[in-house]
Amino acid sequence: MNKVYNTEIISVGTELLLGHVTNTDSRDISEMLSKIGINVKYHTVVGDNPERLLDCVNIAKSRADIIITTGGLGPTCDDLTKLILAKAFGLELEKNQAEYDLIYDYIRGGKLVSPNNYSQAMLPQGCTVFHNYWGTAPGCAFEAENKIVLMMPGPPQECVPMFRQYGLPYLRKLSDEQIVSHSLRIFGIGESSVDFMFRDEMNSMTNPTMAPYAKECDCLLQVTAKAESVEEAEKMIRPVINDAAKKLGEFVYGEDIECIEERVIELLKEKNMTFSTAESCTGGELAKRFTDIPGASAVFKGGVVTYTNEIKARVLGIDAELIEEKGAVSYEVAKEMAEKVRELCSTDIGVGVTGLAGPDGDGVHEVGTVFVSMATPEKTYVKELHIGDWRTRSFIRRMAGNHIYDMMRRYLSGYNVEWSR
Repeated sequence: MNKVYNTEIISVGTELLLGHVTNTDSRDISEMLSKIGINVKYHTVVGDNPERLLDCVNIAKSRADIIITTGGLGPTCDDLTKLILAKAFGLELEKNQAEYDLIYDYIRGGKLVSPNNYSQAMLPQGCTVFHNYWGTAPGCAFEAENKIVLMMPGPPQECVPMFRQYGLPYLRKLSDEQIVSHSLRIFGIGESSVDFMFRDEMNSMTNPTMAPYAKECDCLLQVTAKAESVEEAEKMIRPVINDAAKKLGEFVYGEDIECIEERVIELLKEKNMTFSTAESCTGGELAKRFTDIPGASAVFKGGVVTYTNEIKARVLGIDAELIEEKGAVSYEVAKEMAEKVRELCSTDIGVGVTGLAGPDGDGVHEVGTVFVSMATPEKTYVKELHIGDWRTRSFIRRMAGNHIYDMMRRYLSGYNVEWSR
């Protein structure tokens, strides 16, 4: 973009302040905006109070070029976003007949339709309407007082697709420049290590730019370029991406993908191989994460959740005396889990996970101790992890899963499986 546009996102809803609902809208919108080079400078959360909302809008007007609101567009008396935004910019709300008719068509099948539903068709005069294909409350955009305002519904299943379909194209039109981003997904080293590795380069770069971002259990390195055409931007980005990938080496598991299991699916398909899972502390999360991805059925045969010692012995056939002697959380049991499930499901690869996700320990190991294993036709690999007793239960489970998928990725790619973190 020729001008640098700074953005403030205002999320409206008392339920956000009370913690009843997690504010994912700001995160998702910020991530989408970063990919087109728009700077988000502020996130604000405000309850359903007209005076406080107006104060927040006036503050945003003083420091941002683009104001994006989420929430407060529905039919109830506390849905005040449109009213307050219109007031702040001296605009009237007017009935949009097309949206009124569409709302009527959408809800007329209901047994009880209250008149307040139609208030959702009252929109700021002269605005660009964003039709809501995912609900009833339309979004909109307008420009006034040298500010650009976009209003989105609050429910994430409506907000995110609406912003992707309408908001991003609307903002792209602000400039003749094209903005392109690509990201390398990384597992095995954290954001701080990546930052240290590329700090001098990042500090000297202006276009393209490069920045690391931490995710829950891995991180990414994003490269963004601005140019007159997409092709020119791509040419600017490619050498930077290639150089970064070379430096990061085996820690890179993919480019422009969302999760490590996506890469594992690709590799399994390329090799025409299958796998199966035996899970204890992850409780089926490994299988769920994999089968959430379309195409998983081509390479995943099945899995078992062997949460108790009895089921480890009865279903997988692990020697009960071994479990008693070594303990369920052990190198030996993890090794058996991978080997037995591979045999049980007749797959090329079997993986196993057993450990302590908390909050309680077993009197021997600290919480966060996890053994992950992978049985292949040539060898069985077992890795002992100490993820941290201060970590949350969900984090420990997800990190254990990432380690297993990384073992598979490394094996299928011909990399060293037994590297130590």
